[in-house]
Amino acid sequence: MSVNVEKRTEPPGEADHATRAWELKERIRSDEGVLRQRRGFFVDAYRRSTTHLLVENDEIVAFASVRRDGYVLFLAVHPDHRGRGHAERLIADVAADHRSVTCHARTTNTGALGFYEHLGFEVVRRIDDYYEDGGDAYYLKLGGESLRERLSGFVGR
Repeated sequence: MSVNVEKRTEPPGEADHATRAWELKERIRSDEGVLRQRRGFFVDAYRRSTTHLLVENDEIVAFASVRRDGYVLFLAVHPDHRGRGHAERLIADVAADHRSVTCHARTTNTGALGFYEHLGFEVVRRIDDYYEDGGDAYYLKLGGESLRERLSGFVGR
């Protein structure tokens, strides 16, 4: 049985899927202790960004909210849908629209750091006490002329 994952995009100012994206983010936070934000911050940032969503049977399986400068505010993949290339596909979509892609990741989030390194992101700097709870972060960047080439293999998945 084939699974059809539909891509949807919500431009800035729209938030039709914000509640379901929040619920997915909160599930990951509860299970893994990452993606910790206050709801007001999340909803405001979601509304101001472009959000790329992957939807299966009307359920969000992954999403990435991105500012207009290519900064990834949120990237989340449902735990039951990991390993299927969804995060790579979302980052490839972001890269198709931006010269560079940047984000922050907790220094303790080894899964996220490994993922970003796999795609070719580089640590630009470490920021102590970046997060509200005192957690440290790395500022990561993917860019340059070879960005699309590096991610082109993920787009077809």
